[in-house]
Amino acid sequence: MRKALIFLFMVLTAVWGSFQTAEAQTDGKHLSPYFFVESGGEGEEQFPLKSTAVKAVISGVVADVTVTQTYANTGTGPINARYVFPAGTRAAVHGMRMNVGDEIIEARIKACEEARKTFADAKAKGKRASLLEQQRPNVFSMDVANIMPGEAIAVELHYSELLVPEEGKYQFVYPTVVGPRYSTIPEAGADDHHQWLSNPYLTESQAPTSTFDIQVSIAGGLPIQQVACPSHATDVAWAGPSRAQITLASGEAHGGNRDFILDYRLSGDRIHSGLLLHEGETENFFMLMVQPPARMMPEAMPPREYIFVLDVSGSMHGFPLDTAKLLMKDLLDSLRPEDRFNVILFAGAAQLFAPRSIAADPGQVQAAVQFIDSRQGGGGTELARALETGLALPHDEGIARTMVVVTDGYIAAEKPLFGLIADQVGNCNLFAFGIGSSVNRHLIEGLARAGQGEPFVVTESRDAAAAAVRFRRYIDAPLLTDIKIDIDGFDAYDVEPLRQADLFAQRPLIVSGKWRGAPAGTIAIRGTTGGGPHTEAFEVSAAAPSDDNRALPFLWARQRLERLSDVAAEENDKEIQELVTRIGLTYKMLTAYTSFVAVHERVDNTDAAARDVTQPLPLPLHVSNLAVGARNVPEPGLGLLMVAVLLPGLWIFWRRHRSADHC
Repeated sequence: MRKALIFLFMVLTAVWGSFQTAEAQTDGKHLSPYFFVESGGEGEEQFPLKSTAVKAVISGVVADVTVTQTYANTGTGPINARYVFPAGTRAAVHGMRMNVGDEIIEARIKACEEARKTFADAKAKGKRASLLEQQRPNVFSMDVANIMPGEAIAVELHYSELLVPEEGKYQFVYPTVVGPRYSTIPEAGADDHHQWLSNPYLTESQAPTSTFDIQVSIAGGLPIQQVACPSHATDVAWAGPSRAQITLASGEAHGGNRDFILDYRLSGDRIHSGLLLHEGETENFFMLMVQPPARMMPEAMPPREYIFVLDVSGSMHGFPLDTAKLLMKDLLDSLRPEDRFNVILFAGAAQLFAPRSIAADPGQVQAAVQFIDSRQGGGGTELARALETGLALPHDEGIARTMVVVTDGYIAAEKPLFGLIADQVGNCNLFAFGIGSSVNRHLIEGLARAGQGEPFVVTESRDAAAAAVRFRRYIDAPLLTDIKIDIDGFDAYDVEPLRQADLFAQRPLIVSGKWRGAPAGTIAIRGTTGGGPHTEAFEVSAAAPSDDNRALPFLWARQRLERLSDVAAEENDKEIQELVTRIGLTYKMLTAYTSFVAVHERVDNTDAAARDVTQPLPLPLHVSNLAVGARNVPEPGLGLLMVAVLLPGLWIFWRRHRSADHC
């Protein structure tokens, strides 16, 4: 009897979640993802992206990555292909080229409007062309015009990325798919950087239609102790103790539905630290990586207040929410009796566990776990409403408040949330947990950065307990606080970041910038540990400029772009737009306001207008169809029909179990 009632509740919750999502968005007024329906006629190409091949060379702390996307037209008429794909949050894209047959066309960096005009003109004239744009710091789009029948065009993009170790572990992540974003942005008048939200998706039962391959070479500089890939099956070949080649195992050709994650450690858990210098033709750059001090636990740890904000929307249904529940149980169990806490569950609305935070005694913790377990996932993803609810809770004087957000991050309006949290720095810090195989790392990292906390990503349920332990350790004993950078005798300028947040994780502190004159003087890092004042100084003259550090200009520019994005008051901040555009054009980098465009000058499409085809994306691994919801249900009435059809069967099911229970 009890099992029957639980089953009935779960089914109705899922159906009602789907109905709510459909009802909210079938009016067609909001940008939203939708399910792909194969409806083309015979001879029409509907999946133009055939393969993605990645080659990453990791040398020291920098990953140099080349991504080759091959588009082909197996139909009978010319097509224009569009593909939305993810990137690492630290990726600095500084090159693109297009291969047409035996010809290679180097792309040019231009301001967005000029690049779009160049592409549109080439497209209209029947020329092959490609356009690479940034939609978010971790979401790009590729447009390829006039792919002729029987033709294949390969587009290569090139980026550099800084690898920052944590707890002695280096991690290289290559995201493979963009998860569907919940959006309330109106279709009417939406700008170009939001149009990608309306992208077709395959259902959760459908595998990616394009192949995926990746090869990673590690030149550790020091002996490599351990290499592991928790996301994909791989083969590892060694070329000495400090060099390894990682390739995908057979059977992973369609593994492009989850982040590729590669972890490795150097011998003795050592990390690269010290000063790197690069001399350019017009500018010189430096980067200092400082190993943090040892963690020292204070003798007395004051009580804290924790506000847990858990996503129970449609995209979290099933595996992600089950994993989040395990994490939440571990987080709640780690609280001390003198701590206080509260829980907010959110989908379309926010639901509070208690009107104000309560003591973390075992009874209340168990009640909170049951409160969380009652939800199965469904509806929209109104994170802003949940954060505002948490920030507005009554706050006890003398108790530090920490907010903990647990979500997959599948929302479109990230930037307003960063501002909301940044405005509360001093009243509350924030830690963000991303749950799932392909989370929105831009949101997770941005929330933590705005809240001067730390981001965590939990891709598998087995990782939940370890993540909870790390979180508690970070909160109880920050490594370094009140951090100051003192530079003496070294003519440094344009230093990033402008100020250092407290250091919680066991990873290097990073300072980068430009320099003039002779490489001399000192750079000192000062701060406070659990044991008192801490200072570490570096002699600049001990480092020699090297061409091996040629990625430093791009890495510095990426760090500055990140800060400019964080401080922009609104999307159309003209001053920030001008600064970002100038950086993009100066360093030939992809930004929100600069794009790469390549044009093949020969005109081959002289007879027919090319048909526009948007490449449908696979749903990320373990993500439910409820993540899309919106346009897949043409009429809200279908949701009611589902209820009408299911209820009689569920009633019979319940009656049978009730009778069985009475036997």
